[in-house]
Amino acid sequence: MRYKRYMNYRTLTHRFIWTFLAIGLTACGGNREAEIEYIERPAEEIYNTAFAQVDRGRFDRAALEFDEVERQHPYSIWARRAMVMASYSYYMQNRYDETIITAQRFLALYPGNKQAPYAYYLIAMSQYERISDVKRDQRATELAREALVELATRFPDTPYARDALLKIELTNDNLAGKEMDIGRFYLKTGAYAAAAKRFSNVVRHYSTTAQTPEALHRLVEVYIALGIIPEAQKAAATLGYNFPDSAWYARSYRLLKSAQ
Repeated sequence: MRYKRYMNYRTLTHRFIWTFLAIGLTACGGNREAEIEYIERPAEEIYNTAFAQVDRGRFDRAALEFDEVERQHPYSIWARRAMVMASYSYYMQNRYDETIITAQRFLALYPGNKQAPYAYYLIAMSQYERISDVKRDQRATELAREALVELATRFPDTPYARDALLKIELTNDNLAGKEMDIGRFYLKTGAYAAAAKRFSNVVRHYSTTAQTPEALHRLVEVYIALGIIPEAQKAAATLGYNFPDSAWYARSYRLLKSAQ
């Protein structure tokens, strides 16, 4: 499933890059293996050489050539285009640090450029594709969510924003999953106050995720274990009102009946 999503991201990125950046053609994977020997060339010639490498799928060579445009012709219109294309070429190699650094440099120099939304998109996607399983540290998920929210907020009427909104929900689900994982551990070990805090975080901050019904049920379990039946009833009522057909509600109902 993860591989299938990965391919969809690449397809989407290809569509965006050809739609928004292919002007360079009409105007005329792996790690870095070698530096380009400095030979002075016109900016357009270097740029089109780089774009030809993109056509061939040689993104490592393309990144070198796009960087060369900026090196030989800094602050030119070709350099502006080349910076975004270099970031894209790094992204296509899964070289996310270089993608982010290059896109951020472009945004620092040309914040109002029409390619700014795409630069933000590359940053967001580079963070998003580094999200790990909920069993591991979720700092990458937090960074991805921040980047996606910034993208959707700054450019709400773009295709990038619509894609970002979908992915924000997925990051929320991952973060909620991490809270649930920790909460279950605390519940199992009898650290009820700590468990209640984690489950409450899910209900309060990630209420639209698939984790919410279980979080409410676990709160019922915690409050019954603590002997706070009114709070358990309140959590169960919230669960029943919002998720009446959930298996978690059925479990909470049975648990409350046995506790009374």
